[in-house]
Amino acid sequence: MPYQSFEDLDVWKRACQQAVTIVKEVEKFASFELKNQMTRAAISVPSNIAEGHGRVTPKDFSKFLRIALGSNNELKTQIYICLKLNLITPETGKSLIEENTIIAKMIQSLRKSLND
Repeated sequence: MPYQSFEDLDVWKRACQQAVTIVKEVEKFASFELKNQMTRAAISVPSNIAEGHGRVTPKDFSKFLRIALGSNNELKTQIYICLKLNLITPETGKSLIEENTIIAKMIQSLRKSLND
């Protein structure tokens, strides 16, 4: 592997920043359920990348990357819901979705590199 720890992974760094951005964005939401669910999904992405990196085999790491990708897709759905509820501006939604999409592609690329 061309990296020593999960902290070296650009995808982990971006996913952490995505989580920070989401947590700050949802602070103002009145709905505890949506706020909680989005926070949990956003935090799950970098957490699963880190946990998977600590596993013994590439196959185990790949499994956790699939979980991270699922959480990332869950978060993307919740962003779309926030847009439909007018909880975030269209500009904010577009920016969040673009970053989420980039992170998804990075996770998929990392998974592919483990399987090569």
